[in-house]
Amino acid sequence: MAVTDEAIEKIKSMIVSGALRPGDRLPKESELAADLGLSRNSLREAVRALSLIRILDVRQGDGTYVTSLDPKLLLEALSFVVDFHRDDTVLEFLAVRRILEPAATAMAAGRITAAELDELARQLDALGPHPAVEELVARDLEFHRRIVAAAGNTVLCSLLDGLSGPTTRARVWRGLTQKDAVSRTLTEHRAILGALRDRDAEAARAWATVHIASVEQWLRSTL
Repeated sequence: MAVTDEAIEKIKSMIVSGALRPGDRLPKESELAADLGLSRNSLREAVRALSLIRILDVRQGDGTYVTSLDPKLLLEALSFVVDFHRDDTVLEFLAVRRILEPAATAMAAGRITAAELDELARQLDALGPHPAVEELVARDLEFHRRIVAAAGNTVLCSLLDGLSGPTTRARVWRGLTQKDAVSRTLTEHRAILGALRDRDAEAARAWATVHIASVEQWLRSTL
């Protein structure tokens, strides 16, 4: 194991064990290096690496702190990696989304409030029957984000938020080139909303699967 990797593992172990908790300030560099049996250089590199993935927060002139370790914060690193995807991996992102999002939609069926359902309905009504493709895709992202947030699982919400970005261009492309894409999207959104209003988790799961799979199937046939 590289020296820097060893240093990262030792700091990680302190956090996992509870020796360092969210919001705690790390001991002085010289003290921590001595306690962990590390050189100050390797400790410094480990701190730099852990700050990049939002585990640690280096505050100039103040010290280094453990972050809140909130899942949304930690998963920002995933979003950064996702930004470098290649076009030929979009199908893989869609496949992962097809696995996770129907589960989140089913979870939301038992948690989403009447007010949240009414807001989703208002957004759909505001689109009208013939929205511009770009507007539809933007509202589509928001529609699913609100439903996933209602599931109450911040890790799942952050994962899906990160996975949605790479599929946006494919959704716009489909809307512009597939004859019935817009009407199908609106119909599927209404069906998902109806299942959520009925508190029918399995119907919500099924319609979410159909909705995502239709984009995936179109893209496979196009490629």
